[in-house]
Amino acid sequence: MLTLLTRAYCHLCDEMRDALASIARAHGVAVAEIDVDAHPELEDRFGDLVPVLLLGAPADGVELCHYRLDAAAVEAALARRGRIG
Repeated sequence: MLTLLTRAYCHLCDEMRDALASIARAHGVAVAEIDVDAHPELEDRFGDLVPVLLLGAPADGVELCHYRLDAAAVEAALARRGRIG
């Protein structure tokens, strides 16, 4: 699972969401989207970095990128995940 941390009215969030869609589809992976402004602990931790893409859940996920999609990092993480699980 990928987790995309976003906030309303964030053009970078919209761009990352759009760019991520085809990669997620190609790997058959779900993308959970969470508004950091609705979760004070996430806003405190990631607020200045939004959008943030995590491999896994916010509690224990690995940050893959923030601000802009790093397609190579995402592809590599998903490929590793496929070999492991």
